[in-house]
Amino acid sequence: MSQRTRILIAIAAIIVIVGAVLGIDQIRRQQQNASPSDLPPGAIPIYVDGRLTAGFVPGDLDLLDSVSFVDDEGGKPQEGWLLRDVLLLYVDRALLMSDTIITVSSSSRDKAVDLTWAEIDNAHNRVMFDLSGRGTLKLVSRGVEKLDVRDEWVQDVDRIDIQTQ
Repeated sequence: MSQRTRILIAIAAIIVIVGAVLGIDQIRRQQQNASPSDLPPGAIPIYVDGRLTAGFVPGDLDLLDSVSFVDDEGGKPQEGWLLRDVLLLYVDRALLMSDTIITVSSSSRDKAVDLTWAEIDNAHNRVMFDLSGRGTLKLVSRGVEKLDVRDEWVQDVDRIDIQTQ
């Protein structure tokens, strides 16, 4: 192999390495700068400490086991998916301490509820998403006092915020 060939191979290797580093850096920047507009239509964004972490659409819930309860107020069955299970699809359990605050909100209803991870993680509380008659998600519960009657439920959920700090 001639000296010239070795130099050309070295230059090509350097170009490939620099290109790979720049490509990886660009991918990381795009992931860090994700915005709700990057999510599919109808997706509910999940923010952890103010940064968009994930988003889910109601179709993703088909991966989860459904649960149900009969609400005390109307005697109607509420069937859906535990919020705990939804969050664990997208958020590392190690981030969720018992006092971690999770806010589930609806901008169209101007309504939000703050729950601790301990409240959500307690299966007896049945903190869950249920499909409304319009096909949107509502947050309901059987055992959490601030969600135990229909007027307190959060309908048309469109955002979840998790504060770990």
